[in-house]
Amino acid sequence: MKSRRPKIVVIGGGTGLPVILSNLRDQDVDITAVVTVADDGGSSGIIRHYVNVVPPGDIRNVMVALAEIPGIYKDLFQYRFETTDDFFAGHAIGNLIIAALSEMKGGIFDAVQELSQLMRVNGHIYPAANEPLELHAQFADGTTLRGEAEITAAHKLIKRVWVETSNHHAQPRAAQPVIDAIMDADQIVLGPGSLFTSILPNLMISSVGKAVRESPAEVVYICNIMTQKGETENFTDADHVRVLNEHLGANFIDTVLVNTGKVPDKYIDYQRWDEMSQPVKHDFQGLRSQGCRVISTDFLQLRDNGAFHNGQEVVHELLNLIGQPRFQKDSRG
Repeated sequence: MKSRRPKIVVIGGGTGLPVILSNLRDQDVDITAVVTVADDGGSSGIIRHYVNVVPPGDIRNVMVALAEIPGIYKDLFQYRFETTDDFFAGHAIGNLIIAALSEMKGGIFDAVQELSQLMRVNGHIYPAANEPLELHAQFADGTTLRGEAEITAAHKLIKRVWVETSNHHAQPRAAQPVIDAIMDADQIVLGPGSLFTSILPNLMISSVGKAVRESPAEVVYICNIMTQKGETENFTDADHVRVLNEHLGANFIDTVLVNTGKVPDKYIDYQRWDEMSQPVKHDFQGLRSQGCRVISTDFLQLRDNGAFHNGQEVVHELLNLIGQPRFQKDSRG
């Protein structure tokens, strides 16, 4: 009997998600990307404000990572107009196409499925919800803010985050294929990406968080290499996992991938990569006390005076985990 391809669901947003997906694309796995819809910065934020559609930027980058089309088409889809173009300044062509299809199809979910066929996407791309969501945060000092960009810019210690619909009257809901993919998965991957503004907005949709907790799949968290200004300054790897567990009310992370590669002193260009703060410190005992298996190795890729994950090395470890025994769900607190 021919064995089926392993089903891997990757949940997140931002720039880290496409790195993993582009390296998974050519493997013999069934990929589903669940992408945040709470972005409100840059071109995505402007389009969201004027057209009232789900912000398309993260979806655009994921689509390019999984598309099997000639490079010139990808370059065109990613092309961003120069600032001298008054009307289109800063907008990526792909963002405009996704916004147009969203209007044509009456929602982002069906639009992305249509565009996925056109771009020969190897896998499935599911927006976490079919409508734009607002990210809210409560800080340690008791104050609150809404909006991803505003929350990060506040540079305050975040206590918790949650998402609401734009009209604040309905509970955010995920499309059923999102839940089905999570429940049918062999492996659920979180990150890499901004903890509070890329990963948690997906999990704070109650049906998504519930599905991740209850899925029989192994849940793997790819811990960030660098802490992030305005979000996770001074966080250890165990702190990242603690925040995830606290938001979902259970120790639901099975395995954590931790980078041990050293970022050279004075290598990071903090003006160019202004969101990077410092290398994440290790607390292996803190991770194990939360029921995690820890895989620590050199996942570091240094480029352009920044520190990033080596997608090939990360995917190698993810595929190794597919066939391995793991902690049972009912053993987690």
